[in-house]
Amino acid sequence: MGSVFSPYYALARGLNGGVADPENFCAINVALYGAQGRRWSMTERGHKHVQRSQNRFTVGPSQLHWNGQQLVIYIDEVNVPIPMRVRGRVTVQPVGLSPFVTGLDADARHRWGPIAPCSRVTVEMQNPQSRWSGHAYLDSNEGDEPVDRAFKEWDWARAEMANGDTTVIYDVRPRHGPDRVVAQRFAPSGQTSAFTAPPRQTLAASKWRIGRTMRSEGGAGASVAQTLEDTPFYVRSVLRADLLGEQVTAVHETLSIPRLVSLPVRLMLPWRMPRRG
Repeated sequence: MGSVFSPYYALARGLNGGVADPENFCAINVALYGAQGRRWSMTERGHKHVQRSQNRFTVGPSQLHWNGQQLVIYIDEVNVPIPMRVRGRVTVQPVGLSPFVTGLDADARHRWGPIAPCSRVTVEMQNPQSRWSGHAYLDSNEGDEPVDRAFKEWDWARAEMANGDTTVIYDVRPRHGPDRVVAQRFAPSGQTSAFTAPPRQTLAASKWRIGRTMRSEGGAGASVAQTLEDTPFYVRSVLRADLLGEQVTAVHETLSIPRLVSLPVRLMLPWRMPRRG
């Protein structure tokens, strides 16, 4: 809702003195990887295609519904750039809910909170046909200003620990002031504790020359196991790292905000983010 990646939202703000209705720029992003075939959809829709209530968020033909125990996500989208249906249901079962929220910048104008950092998920896709279940993670980001006003880049990583806890490291480089590192460990109950993030290690750059780093302890150090998304401004990876005395597999992302707001990227984004209404 009010996607920071939306070129249409950025244009609307530019034409209206920096103000635009975020509810007019909403999308449900679906990214699937695996032997059944990759799928990507992020179709943006305006406010006439968006409905919200206390327990339901509908964007076009897709919706998220909280039934009191589970978050059920009904997906009915179209892959881009090659049109293919993306249909299915994702059910997220939180083990515990977390009240933790923290500012990512010095003024807390940008905030992050893991709603259900330790969850179970069941994925039932019709197009492409696929079914699996496993560990899941659900969080929230919100901001009171465009992301490029506060940050240059960040690395983010989350990993499941051997006892079922989830660790998250937000390694943020702001436009002004010192770096900010948020390192938290979440128990399935929702309880959280901070830990000291290990030193930053440099990883192999992406094909688009996005520099990746990961906080990892000694031993084998951090390494890239798989690159899932490789774009001019964003890369999503699976990493191996040493954290809190364990070897972990982490989902990792790097965002380069100067790349995101550059004119060439703004012109390319509609090919991956079409708009309907």
